[in-house]
Amino acid sequence: MTPRHRPVGLHALRGFSLVEVLLVVALVAVVSLLAAGAVRGGFEGVALRSAAKEVAAQLRYTRARAIATGQPQRFTIDPRAHAWTAPEGRHGELPEQLGIEFIGAREVQPREGEGAIVFFPDGASTGGRIRLVRRSAAWQVDVTWLTGEVRLRRAEAMP
Repeated sequence: MTPRHRPVGLHALRGFSLVEVLLVVALVAVVSLLAAGAVRGGFEGVALRSAAKEVAAQLRYTRARAIATGQPQRFTIDPRAHAWTAPEGRHGELPEQLGIEFIGAREVQPREGEGAIVFFPDGASTGGRIRLVRRSAAWQVDVTWLTGEVRLRRAEAMP
């Protein structure tokens, strides 16, 4: 056999030192912690956005029902109970970890601490704003009073 084709024996293999192995283990641990934090924050962000999309969809449904039936329709939200109601018995709950803020016409509030937006047969509404907040993230659902248009957008979380 020529030296070029000689089989490699165990004496030719080089191992890893203990320092190198510990460095790799530490690096994997750090990357795992960062990934876990990103995933947890990602899931919370997805839940926040999903809740905001649900509220916006129910507001749009309420507006559509008002136009279709020719009768005013009401969407209500109770920030303390983390619950909402819409026409035809629709109702739902929002995650407990979310902060909920409502700004709207006081005249149509069903009770103290609850908010309501009424949509009229021509599509107009009493208008309002619903903010859903989780830590440093927020989503906002705005309803214009003149047209009843429902808009969903990312918002700044208040400190």
